[in-house]
Amino acid sequence: MTLDWAAAGRFIALAALTAIGALGGIAIGMPVPLLTGPAIATTVACLAGAPLRFPLQLRNAVFLFAGIAIGATVSPASVAALARWPFAFALLGVSIVLMVFLGQRLMRRMMQTDDRSALLAAAPGHLSYVIALGEDLGLDTSRVAVVQSIRLLALTLLVPFLVALSGMETGVGLTPSDSDIAEMTLLQTVVAIVLAIIIAPLVKRTGAPAPMLLAGMAVGAALRLTGWAPGGLSYYIAFPVLAAIGALIGTRFAGTSLSELREAALAGIAGTTLAASLTLVAAWLAMGVVDMPLAHVLVAFAPGGLETMAVIGAAIGANPGFVAAAHVGRLLLLSVLIPIFVGRAQGPLPVRD
Repeated sequence: MTLDWAAAGRFIALAALTAIGALGGIAIGMPVPLLTGPAIATTVACLAGAPLRFPLQLRNAVFLFAGIAIGATVSPASVAALARWPFAFALLGVSIVLMVFLGQRLMRRMMQTDDRSALLAAAPGHLSYVIALGEDLGLDTSRVAVVQSIRLLALTLLVPFLVALSGMETGVGLTPSDSDIAEMTLLQTVVAIVLAIIIAPLVKRTGAPAPMLLAGMAVGAALRLTGWAPGGLSYYIAFPVLAAIGALIGTRFAGTSLSELREAALAGIAGTTLAASLTLVAAWLAMGVVDMPLAHVLVAFAPGGLETMAVIGAAIGANPGFVAAAHVGRLLLLSVLIPIFVGRAQGPLPVRD
């Protein structure tokens, strides 16, 4: 077997940028620096033309570890909030419908595009599903992907800063929120990893998003709640995992030219602003019902990536079950809403080349 030196070089560059971004984020006091620092560093590098790629197997491993770490923050007290969630989820559903309805009209005007492309660009999440649907319809998915990537990056950076401005401590994230909770032992860590690997294929069969993350969360929560492993992952694992997630977000801009970014930037920022505003209103209305701080509900309702928002939620001590349930529910609702809106969209489909 010959070593792919080009791939090795790209990986070394990715690792170096991740480390530089993390250390820089810590040095200047960014909120959740291990996430936001690498996200900015790798985004800038990709837009400058660096051919960065995040290996698929590494991504799966990172999500699995992140899930275990997040699940380990579940406590009996956090589970007690279950009975008060239905009304909050109803508010979340209303906000999602408004994001799709109003966002489509905003994107159609700003992107000067057809109804269907505008709809996919405005969808608050479910990027892989959105792109697949766009390809099947013969739409120009490249512009949609850039606008959606801007939304993801903007929310990744915006939510931690909003939390910090609210006066809530973010720390670095992915560690147990209870100071008296010890780290997992090596044996407990190995058992958690093995169990998550076994469960992940079962989760994937259900069609749920991010099966590696959700499997890890289920195992981490089960081990914590049963008392078998009342602790989180070692800092030596949790911190690099968080930085890797930040780098993964930035690599979504690989292959995007500055001209493409300029064309889509205004639409992406406008769409993100609309979604963030609706999210803030819904979170404000729901926080009293679920008896959680606004920042916690905001992270659960924000239309960012499930993995990213779950990590930010762990950083501020939000109920991980609530955060995960809200984001999975959002994606399931979008799976139903988007085809309905696409079917009702007016205008001819673009002609394939």
